[in-house]
Parts: sequence; structure tokens; C-alpha cells
Amino acid sequence: MARTSTTWLEIDQVHCGDAPALIEQIAPESIALSVWSPPYHVGKKYEEENTFGDWQQLLQKTIAAHHRVLKKGGFLVVNIADIQCFKDESIPKIQAPNVALLKSPVTREDVLRAKEEHPDYNRYQLAALLKCSEQTIDRRLNGNNIRGGKYSTQTRVQLVGHFIDRFAYDAGLYLYDRRIWVKDPTWANSQWHSNSYRSVSEYEDLYVFWKPGETIVDRNRLESREWSTWGSRQVWQFPSVRTNDDHEAKFPLELPRRFIRLLTAEGDTVLDCFMGSGTTAIAALLEGRHFIGIDITPEYVQLARKGIAKALGDVKAQLF
Repeated sequence: MARTSTTWLEIDQVHCGDAPALIEQIAPESIALSVWSPPYHVGKKYEEENTFGDWQQLLQKTIAAHHRVLKKGGFLVVNIADIQCFKDESIPKIQAPNVALLKSPVTREDVLRAKEEHPDYNRYQLAALLKCSEQTIDRRLNGNNIRGGKYSTQTRVQLVGHFIDRFAYDAGLYLYDRRIWVKDPTWANSQWHSNSYRSVSEYEDLYVFWKPGETIVDRNRLESREWSTWGSRQVWQFPSVRTNDDHEAKFPLELPRRFIRLLTAEGDTVLDCFMGSGTTAIAALLEGRHFIGIDITPEYVQLARKGIAKALGDVKAQLF
């Protein structure tokens, strides 16, 4: 039996549930733009049980579901850091002593000399003798300065943009553009000191996919200054969210706002199927668009609803 129009997901609402399943409940060809950032598979609480295979499957199903709901000529924007880390049992333990962080002056030679003088001592007794921790004894003897801890599974670093491109292509969506969001490198969550030579993340990729159909190009959606400074520019630079106190992975309002202004018209509907704290919905409403939000975590659904209500209240207060 065909679904009637009254049973489609309501617009201007945040819905709780699994993204691919709920996208199937959106009216066909009703979304002008879908813009979202998927779970990053970096140990956040809401994804800690997922494997990399689970992550790939989630993205594949979510992207595949978009072809039916996007308008002809509509767009899907995926915001993601292209380099991802995930646990991999096959990766060798990475030994990385950081000399700047060594807190004990005890050397390997000190430990070997103590062992020779006290051959019956275990590492706890050697630690007491040398006035250091037993972990220091273990590290000096076995060289196991393992990144993340000697008992932890190591992480594998991999580029993931090609997965997203393939999933979209298989779904009948085509790479239209790629923009770069340059963040401030000294943002609050950066970890400057670690046991590696890896750089601090300073940018994220914004992949733009297109559903075949007529796409209206209207530069008048932007002011001339906006068009010249960011509308026609590949590299966007604006600060990240400094305080993730209520959600672990916020993106700034400016990110969805720019795509909404650039790629949609007033009255269009914008989808965010990983709604989080509600940023995309707020940007859509502020720009005179409708939205549909989806999130699998009830706590974040409530958070998004509260944030949206507050934003609307602030707008009304300014008007009256």
C-alpha cells in the first residue's frame, strides 16, 4: 500500500531514530539540501561500540536513502575530516617515547645495574629501590612506550573521502564540488602534546554531491561581497565551536548557513540526519527555510529542540 502524504515526517521538527530508516519516511523529492556531519568514529560516547565496518555501513545506507528524498537538482553536503582513525588489531604496537614528557631520570642502565645487584627483585621491588614507578621499570626494560597504552588496540589512519564518493556515486549522486573549512588550529579541544609527530587538525572537507536535474543558479541569493569573499571561493575560514559542553561534536552556525544561502531558496526544506545540537535547523530557520532533523540519541533530540526554541525566541525578541 502506498504511503499517504499525511504520514511523511513532519517538517520543522527533530525526529528521534536511526537516520537511514527515518529518511525513508520523508516525502519524496522534498529536500532541497541535506547538510550534515556524520559520526567521526573517534571514540565519542555515542559511537564507542561501533566498528569501522559499522561506520561505513551507516554512511552507505544514509547516503543511498538520499536519492529518493532530494529534489531533482538538489544537493547533499557531507562535512568530514578526511583522515579518520579507528581501532585495528592488526596494527603493530607503536612505540613512541616522548623525551619531553619523561618524568623519571631513571635510565635503562640504572635498571639493569639494579637487576644485576638484586637478581631476585621483581619490578615492584626495583621500583622501590630506584624510587620510580613500576611502569618506568617495565618501560626501561621492555621499551614498551606504547601510544595509547600497552594494552590498548592501536589505531589505523585512513583517508575516507573515497568511501563517501563511492557511496554517493552508487546511489546516483555525483560529486559537484569540494570546499575546505579551515578551522582555528588552537581551538580548545586540540591536543598539542602527544606521542607522535602528527599534525594538529586544522581543516575539514565539505563534499558537495548533486542529484541530476535542473539546478537554478541565482547569484542574487548572496550580496556581491558575500559572493566574492566566500560564495565563489573554495577555502572557507571561520572559527570552530570553542565550547562543546552540551554536545561532543558541534560545528559552527556559519557552516550550514553558507550552504543554505548558496544552494537553496526561501521556503525550501533542509535536512540534517545527524542533528546533534540543532545547528543546521537553527541556520535554516534564520534564513527563512524549513528543516527536518534526525538524531538517534534522545538526549540530543531534546537538546536540539531546546536550542531551536531559544533561537526562535531570540529572533522574535529582536523583531518586537
